[in-house]
Amino acid sequence: MKRLLNCTASDFEKMNKNELLQAIEASEGRTMLAEVIVQASPLYPGLTNAEYVSAFGADLVLLNQFNVTSPHINDLPTVDSNQVITTMKKLIGRPVGINLEPVDENADNTETLEKLNEGRTATKSSIQKAKELGIDFICFTGNPKTGVTNEAIIQAIHYAKEIAEDQFFIIAGKMHSSGVKVGKGGILTPDVAGSFIDAGADIVLIPGVGTVPGSTLAKTEALVERIHEKGALALTTIGTSQEGADKETIQQMALYNKMAGADVHHCGDAGYHGISVPERIMDYSIAIRGKRHTYIRMATSINR
Repeated sequence: MKRLLNCTASDFEKMNKNELLQAIEASEGRTMLAEVIVQASPLYPGLTNAEYVSAFGADLVLLNQFNVTSPHINDLPTVDSNQVITTMKKLIGRPVGINLEPVDENADNTETLEKLNEGRTATKSSIQKAKELGIDFICFTGNPKTGVTNEAIIQAIHYAKEIAEDQFFIIAGKMHSSGVKVGKGGILTPDVAGSFIDAGADIVLIPGVGTVPGSTLAKTEALVERIHEKGALALTTIGTSQEGADKETIQQMALYNKMAGADVHHCGDAGYHGISVPERIMDYSIAIRGKRHTYIRMATSINR
């Protein structure tokens, strides 16, 4: 088994869920995940945003606002809708996952919520369709103003655990409030993180240090410790438009998140509309794993 740091497109193509998780763990906190909005116009026309973030050092790519009932990625070459995910994977030579949102109709919301179509929500049928499309992982979290709660995330994990088998792994958590009231313990507590793992999550998603009020190094470290104690991996996120911040801010966040014990580091999709500022992915990557591994990931051919 290779570390993810050393994996190429041909390695990813052969890996199952458990092998990919093992490769991430073996990389010791040096895995980059970048998120892109599939409905947004690409940074520049002619390529998908997934190709841009891959070129700047992302190891894993997460597709946001992806509709499983009407699969589409802006600027992807025209293919049958059932081949959208597999085509994307071939173009970038990386594992690809999607967000589905566990909307809670009874959420105690703090702002007017958006109405999502079923293809973006975490129903059993949507999760099954995602599996059929060939995803490598699924992420249960909430975009702003969607009304996603921790209770609804737990239910979605149970659904996915029944459906996944060994095809995809499960990421679950919250990177911001998603429009619902936050309790005294904050967006995510160690006990809630533990409940996600008990339900079947392989990776727990938590706010990165400095991204939401109260997300200190000490609190983030406590969350990561609980996640690791229960046998899962931790993903720290930048989901508050700070993926468009200056280089020094990103580097500081990167080092704090690595100090906290993050296994995977996430850059969100709102540096520009639908994509992180690409240079910030590279800056973050260099901070946690140096130019050597960053440049290798950026330069490695998808034909290897």
